Amino acid sequence: MPTAAGLSRRLSALLSDPGLGARVEYDITDVETGENLLARGAQTPATPASTTKLLTAVAALSVLGPQERLATRVVAGADDATIVLVGGGDMLLATGRGDPTKVVGHAGLTDLAAGTAAALRSAGRTRVALRLDDSLFSGPRVSPAWSPADLVSGFVAPVAPLAVESGRASSGDPATASDPALAAANAFATLLDKRGITVTGVGRGRAPDGAPAVAEVLGAPVQDVVEHMLDESDNTVAEVLARLVAARGDRPPTFDGAGQAVIDAVAELGVPTAGARFTGGSGLGRGGVIAPRTLTATIVLAASEKHPELRATLTGLPVAGVTGTLAERYSGAGQGRAVGVVRAKTGTLTGASSLAGTVVDADGRLLAFAVVADRVTSTGDARDALDSVAAALAGCGCS
Repeated sequence: MPTAAGLSRRLSALLSDPGLGARVEYDITDVETGENLLARGAQTPATPASTTKLLTAVAALSVLGPQERLATRVVAGADDATIVLVGGGDMLLATGRGDPTKVVGHAGLTDLAAGTAAALRSAGRTRVALRLDDSLFSGPRVSPAWSPADLVSGFVAPVAPLAVESGRASSGDPATASDPALAAANAFATLLDKRGITVTGVGRGRAPDGAPAVAEVLGAPVQDVVEHMLDESDNTVAEVLARLVAARGDRPPTFDGAGQAVIDAVAELGVPTAGARFTGGSGLGRGGVIAPRTLTATIVLAASEKHPELRATLTGLPVAGVTGTLAERYSGAGQGRAVGVVRAKTGTLTGASSLAGTVVDADGRLLAFAVVADRVTSTGDARDALDSVAAALAGCGCS
């Protein structure tokens, strides 16, 4: 196992790189023993950016369960002339048929429309009004902490319990729809029309309690959704998962309630969360803070043999130089040793850069690390400095 002295010799200069700005906090922990090996400001809350998604992943896997599949259903309405489209949290629906080999588009609106049309025709019904029940979530769909440019560029969509293609305004368009759930309902109505079911109107309305099901489609298992969320740093999916965690507990399914529900869930598992606060589950908004030790403790927990249900938190992490948000990184001088052995979640906001994950060092030791720099002046310089720290850990025989 590395020693504090050995790690300090290898990392001190790298952790003092000017590219990391005026404030850098970090924590390095041995995964097998849980021993904290090297730290500075490890218990000081700092801007985590998208490393927040590590907590969201653990909370979702713990509360929802890794095998749960989110359902999008059609149920009977209050009268024979009405059906209700009910969102269950899947914003990754395909407009066409679902593809069971994929996470995005695992379930398809076309399949739901086909099942619904068949059921209606068998009951002798070819004319219905469609109601949309998206009441699973509440509060604003767009966080005031987000930049409007994030919606236009497709970094995040208004949060809803159902949507097509992560809430895109149209297929292939990076911009997001202003009302993703209603856009999905309108698309569903068009699909019904093509199958001989005349839709007389589309509007919002709650499904009656205990309404019988007409048809349903199921999304990918939550563990696969979590892996996608981490690998691609999918802000929309992170926000949905956090709200689902809130909806299953005693917090309101709003931005504020979702953030607190995630913190509650990881704290209940024994992760130290003192000082942590954030809204939503993506880390995209301003104002959130998490201590580096909270991040490393979350990683150690996910690696524990006592919690196999959390393992997708680790398997979903991007691999240095290979997958996801780390695919195009680690090409600098001395960084090649990290390729394939560093798995980490990135975090980037204006003025803040972070990296948290696992690394196998030169002696085969699995380490958890978190480095958070929230006073950086150049995102590119900060990213390069973070990658150099992780690469140094990969090459470390720091006894």
